[in-house]
Amino acid sequence: MATVTKDTTSKPAGPTNGRDNRSGSGVGDSRRAAAGPRAPTERRPGGQDKRPAEPKMVELPDQVTVRDLATLINVSPINVIRELMNNGVMANINQQLDFDTAAIVVSSFGYEAKPKQIAIPTPVSEESLIDASAGPASPAKPTTLRQRLLAKEAADMRERRPPVVTVMGHVDHGKTSLLDAIRKTNVAAGEAGGITQHIGAYQVEHEGRKVTFIDTPGHEAFTAMRARGAQITDIAVLVVAADDGVMPQTKEAISHARAAQVPIIVALNKIDKPNANPERVKKELAENGLTPDDWGGDTMVVPVSAKQRKGIDDLIEAILLVAESMDTIRANPDRPAVGTIIESQLDKSRGPMATVLIQNGTLNLGDSVVVGSVPGKVRAMFDFRGHRVKKATPSMPVSILGLSDVPSAGDILEVMEDDRAARALAAQRSAAKAKEMGPARATTLDEFFAQAKAGKARKLLLIVKADNDGSLQPIVDSLMRLNTPDAEVSLEIIHRGIGGITEGDVELAVASGAVILGFEVEMDTAARRKAELNKVDIRTYDVIYKLIEDVELALKGLLAPKIVKRTVGSAEVKQTFKISKVGMVAGVVVRSGVAQRNAQGRVLRSGKEIYSGKIGSLKRLTEDVQEVRQGFECGVSIEGFADFKPGDVIEFFVEEEQRLV
Repeated sequence: MATVTKDTTSKPAGPTNGRDNRSGSGVGDSRRAAAGPRAPTERRPGGQDKRPAEPKMVELPDQVTVRDLATLINVSPINVIRELMNNGVMANINQQLDFDTAAIVVSSFGYEAKPKQIAIPTPVSEESLIDASAGPASPAKPTTLRQRLLAKEAADMRERRPPVVTVMGHVDHGKTSLLDAIRKTNVAAGEAGGITQHIGAYQVEHEGRKVTFIDTPGHEAFTAMRARGAQITDIAVLVVAADDGVMPQTKEAISHARAAQVPIIVALNKIDKPNANPERVKKELAENGLTPDDWGGDTMVVPVSAKQRKGIDDLIEAILLVAESMDTIRANPDRPAVGTIIESQLDKSRGPMATVLIQNGTLNLGDSVVVGSVPGKVRAMFDFRGHRVKKATPSMPVSILGLSDVPSAGDILEVMEDDRAARALAAQRSAAKAKEMGPARATTLDEFFAQAKAGKARKLLLIVKADNDGSLQPIVDSLMRLNTPDAEVSLEIIHRGIGGITEGDVELAVASGAVILGFEVEMDTAARRKAELNKVDIRTYDVIYKLIEDVELALKGLLAPKIVKRTVGSAEVKQTFKISKVGMVAGVVVRSGVAQRNAQGRVLRSGKEIYSGKIGSLKRLTEDVQEVRQGFECGVSIEGFADFKPGDVIEFFVEEEQRLV
């Protein structure tokens, strides 16, 4: 058998185009012959092959996992991971990819990516919720959010829901005690100053039927909060003390309930007191437009004693009786939820939390939501007892976790199609809000005093921080009411916020010359040191009317000086030892400032103060000294304290007088 060998040393003259022109063609032709006839290829004018088809389009969201991306383009996730590796990206099957990265991957599989279009729904508003089909002959337009939502539902989708009741009235007339009797819990004992500081929502069951109660605060500083409570309620219970009668805040509560167009039931409390005079109170109620039913009027007046738990069942039965007569206490549970934020706060361990009252639909665990301009996803829900729940039906109050920020009380919660739709609507609202807000005009304390001496208009700048929005808003409203046209001194709130007083708040106060007011909040160590260094006035309170009173007195120039603590140095405990006639001594290194013998000391452990007292002794080696500067070691004792531990920080401070203005 002959063997054909190719001469690699010389080639025949003439063009060959890389092919052997001899008979039999060669290896390439043999392979083509074995493969069968080749299909004709359509060629471009330049001689290049035309692609058989245009790339297919695929819609991609902002974020997509490797698994979901593989499903979208109908390939194996392994192939997607391999393509990512070819582009220098190491990813697993659950890795989130952004749009640009995903677009590069799909292009290698013959796809062209385009952003997924998100249809932003029309935000919930008064105009959009009013039934446009209501003609001139229709009943009065719906007023509350619940009624507006109900107007959009078909008649066969409306089901009865628990009535929502707001408890209102004058301070000390026993609103919280009444709810305490209804819930059989003790809330009032834990409230600062004996006054309810925050809105709370609770559900009780009576003979198989549920009633939702909203407890609004009693002090006049919470006028705005009380009004908001009336707007989301079906029935208002007005608590009036039988031994006191109709008071100014009672009249305010009546006005708010009437503005919300809700029926009023009067709970005549404290009937057990010897000086109770129900008939006199009924006369005062009639003079304010609430004629008792036993006087021929239409206002139910129920005698109760919260202290002795008398008349509680009668009150709940009256509420249910009024609710049965109202056809508007209905909702459609088979739709995405819409609700109103009652209370919001920033929890140190859980993050932003909000209490929402569901007004229509059902809120489920995992729902994507937007609250005002705050997006989020419901990661956990708790009822008023703190128990985890998976869904919340109409009229049910729940606390939710999963929001990206703390919303404002009164904001509307809406369930969205997905996370992207929630973020898009929140961004749209944030942009609109930022456009409306103008820059705050600031001044300094030096300018403030200079203007005062010159007899010109003066303005006190304030930064207000509170533990939750339910307290923040009424504080702000009450402070702004102190501004009167004839006042020599006015005030301006340049910043308000929820949570503890931070270093950023102090920096703003330094730049603007503002005073920081805190309600039920703490201040971190960095903020305190910066405030002391820059002599920023920070005042904290646990009773709101005391805060308002101090500011009012400050505006009038009558406020007494405040004793403030100024830090002069800090030291770290390295070891402890006991000295006879002295007691337990901490061996420390002065880290900043000066350790002073005539100062006081606060002991910080893990950033929290555990003790504060007078410095007992300060020794350098074996000698008593008046001060020890930064970088040196010394021994320190504090009167009444012996539980030093290595790592503790001792801050040395002195007390000084400081005026608000």
